[in-house]
Amino acid sequence: MSTQSIPLALKWLENGQGLDLPAYQSEGAAGFDIQAAVDPESPLTLTPSARALVPTGFAVAVPEGFELQIRPRSGLAMRHGITVLNTPGTIDSDYRGEVMVLLVNLGGDDFRITRGERIAQGVLAPVSRARLSEVEMLPDTARGSGGFGSTGR
Repeated sequence: MSTQSIPLALKWLENGQGLDLPAYQSEGAAGFDIQAAVDPESPLTLTPSARALVPTGFAVAVPEGFELQIRPRSGLAMRHGITVLNTPGTIDSDYRGEVMVLLVNLGGDDFRITRGERIAQGVLAPVSRARLSEVEMLPDTARGSGGFGSTGR
């Protein structure tokens, strides 16, 4: 079974000139790596507990019926405690502005973000829209209204 390939139009912005095209790092990778488009003369330092909106230097035209999810890179999370807030972030099909990545430092040390650093990954995912309807009662289930932790440890 082969993976479906969906076209994703990408436009470089002025601050993204010279960066590599986002790329999948392995044959089976679900997400492509996204680089930071910070000023090469002014790297960004995330202190512990700090967050920052990091530019990527590009905009995309996500096909209708899809979203571009912005997700953390597992290596950055494991080694440095760097993750993406609002995960996954969603780039909607009608958005045409710069893709930005909201990073947070959950680690104990400062983390320096330099130009070209791989800071997140993008996953193109299909979207289903709900057709909401008001009802008087919901169907019963064995779980019922049991919330957080109600199904076990």
